[in-house]
Amino acid sequence: MSSNFDINLTIKVAELPEDFSAMRSVRTEVFQSEQRIDPELDFDGQDESSDQIIAYLDDRPIGTARIRYLDDTTAKIERLAVLPAGRGKGIGKLIMEKAIALATQKKMQEVVIHSQEYIQGLHQKLGFEPEGAVFEEAGIPHVKMRKKLGSTY
Repeated sequence: MSSNFDINLTIKVAELPEDFSAMRSVRTEVFQSEQRIDPELDFDGQDESSDQIIAYLDDRPIGTARIRYLDDTTAKIERLAVLPAGRGKGIGKLIMEKAIALATQKKMQEVVIHSQEYIQGLHQKLGFEPEGAVFEEAGIPHVKMRKKLGSTY
């Protein structure tokens, strides 16, 4: 039995192809099984050219996120997913912090996300600001959010 204080959690930049099946299994369970998102919308051919963050809990994949670089100054963090067993433990926040740190390290000036509306509060705690009206993506309400990077992070 483990508590939040003695869990063995590793969050790292995924190494492809080694970590690809772990990342794929988390996204398949969360997006396709739980949220009924079309696999072609999730796996859109951009994974290989993006950075991936993968989280392992006790050596089992528990969460993931993808970072796409839209241009020389803007990164987009997307496909944030945490399996049910890992929710409520702060793993999503830690994955986002790792993704933001990587974008900062790569000299990005800002990060954008399309947050599912129900998790918008998590992103606001990380310094993201909502932008525009709620919109639908893959049949789920989302809100565009933006975070400026730089010396303040």
